[in-house]
Amino acid sequence: MAIMAVFLVVIAAVMLLPGTAKKLPPGAPGAAGPGTDATATFTVRTATVTRRSLQGYIESNGDIVVDTAVKVYPQVSGEIRSVKVALGSYVVKGQLIAEIDPSMPGSAYALNPVHAPIAGTVTTAPMPVGSTVTASSAIIGLGDITDVEAEAMIPERYVGVLKLGLKASVAFEAYPGESFSATVSRVSPIVDAGSRTKTIRLSFDKSDPRINAGMFAKIQLDTVIYANRLTVSGSAVLSDTSGSYVFIVNADGTASRRAVTTGADVDGTVELASGVDEGELVVIEGASVLFDGAVIKDITVTGASK
Repeated sequence: MAIMAVFLVVIAAVMLLPGTAKKLPPGAPGAAGPGTDATATFTVRTATVTRRSLQGYIESNGDIVVDTAVKVYPQVSGEIRSVKVALGSYVVKGQLIAEIDPSMPGSAYALNPVHAPIAGTVTTAPMPVGSTVTASSAIIGLGDITDVEAEAMIPERYVGVLKLGLKASVAFEAYPGESFSATVSRVSPIVDAGSRTKTIRLSFDKSDPRINAGMFAKIQLDTVIYANRLTVSGSAVLSDTSGSYVFIVNADGTASRRAVTTGADVDGTVELASGVDEGELVVIEGASVLFDGAVIKDITVTGASK
């Protein structure tokens, strides 16, 4: 009997040794992740699920172009005998801008005048006197530089949201920190097969003499408004093979994993289409090491536990 009693005592002591208690397998509901101490407290930062509207947009590079521009050609072949304007000159419609001598060896003809077809500014330097030209030689370029527009080529994947009237802001390296409001005034009816883009034109809401034709522009084109959506910082949303999820903060200081469906993503703010309610607190920093039921310490506001 004494031997049996000693044997039972030894068995009981072995059962109490560390590592003999029953453990939940990794991945089981409520279990800590591999290598994670289930009794540890995790420091996190949190944010409240809020309802707001998100403004979708497209960013594109573009160029400033004149809305009205022409190249002027002579009606006859010959030699330029005189040029009446210079680069930057303003001309009125019908003004004499050059004279062409169409004479051939052994014959003489009257000088043939070249007139401005539109009113505008000389935008390209005239061909010099003495140049030989044909009816296909552009002598000069004219344009209305007071009426400039921004032109951009938008990738094919965005053509579904392009339409007249979209608002945009246009920025220039020459004017850092400043933007100019514009509106889509023209949309090409076709997609260019070579570049897979569609060309748009934007008219500036206010004329500004600082905007010159030929300038390089950075354009932010406002597209779709995602109105009245539940949103959270994109850092709160994690994903694995089962889908997207967040960690909700419970009243008892623990975190619970919650499956969510995401929607629009604008500048790091993500729409949560399902899975959460407005006002719930979610973990936005430190979520990657959490597990269902993990004990957390929220240092969002004061740097200490709430």
